[in-house]
Amino acid sequence: MENVAERFQHIRSQIRHAIGIAGRPRDSVQLLAVSKTKPATDIAALYRLGQRHFAENYLQEALAKQQHLAAFNITWHFIGPIQSNKTKPIAGHFDWVHSVDRLKIAQRLGEQRPAHLPPLNICLQVNISGEASKSGVSLDELPELVQAVRALPGLRLRGVMAIPEPETSYPKQRQPYRQLYQAVGQLNDPTLDSFSFGMSGDLKAAIMEGATMVRIGTALFGERL
Repeated sequence: MENVAERFQHIRSQIRHAIGIAGRPRDSVQLLAVSKTKPATDIAALYRLGQRHFAENYLQEALAKQQHLAAFNITWHFIGPIQSNKTKPIAGHFDWVHSVDRLKIAQRLGEQRPAHLPPLNICLQVNISGEASKSGVSLDELPELVQAVRALPGLRLRGVMAIPEPETSYPKQRQPYRQLYQAVGQLNDPTLDSFSFGMSGDLKAAIMEGATMVRIGTALFGERL
């Protein structure tokens, strides 16, 4: 069985290979290690191998890990659903939030971002496949939300996040990412430079279509408990 170092090197190799095929700069894609349900010791092990960006889905679990790993220079990303009563601790303890799907949540995050911290980097979650079971705005709603969120204090709107309906066909994997990337391009806003696209099953397709961050969990840490 592969250990964490072998898995880490394998994923990094996959990312480099996809970047090369896409003809993109070597440092154009950031690996986000999705560490939900994994102990702080696993995060520390990956950190020692050079990983700095970690993503969490569950707030209370994440806060406990952050306290345990306070001495580590980790960039923390929140990627889970956001309830209104959880915005204050998210605003105060994360560097990035990828799952902003409505104006109310963005407003609360901005208002509750501590003044001593830099603006909170956020991505707007887009329900690119139109699945009823998933959060996110539609492509039609995206321009209005971008315009509203861009004006909020305490935030730095960076781009979009998407979790398309799973597909095994490579061309079908690429299609929703291409559609969203083009939709963002049509907004003519150079500050929207971040595309949180892709997981282990569609990593190559996401990078081919403009991903700047790929979210990898099980392929890095092993099966979840």
